[in-house]
Amino acid sequence: MTMGDRWHVEVDRSVCIGSAQCRHHAPDGFRLDSARQSHPSEPETDASEGILAAAESCPVEAITITLLGSGEAVFPPED
Repeated sequence: MTMGDRWHVEVDRSVCIGSAQCRHHAPDGFRLDSARQSHPSEPETDASEGILAAAESCPVEAITITLLGSGEAVFPPED
C-alpha cells in the first residue's frame, strides 16, 4: 500500500454472511443493509489500513480491493 493510492472496494453480496467484521475494522468504510449485507460506504476510496484489515478479516473473503485505474489486485493478492 502506498500513500496516495486510490482503491476500488467491492463486496460480493452472494458470499457475504453479515459477520460485520468489516464494520469492526473500518466503521466508516462499510455499512450493512437491512439484510445484514455489507456495502462499501465509498466504492472508490483512498488506500487505508482499516479497509485492508476489513478485507483481510472477512471470514468468507467477500471483499475485494483493486487499484483504481490499473485494476491491479490489492486484496486478495494474486498468486
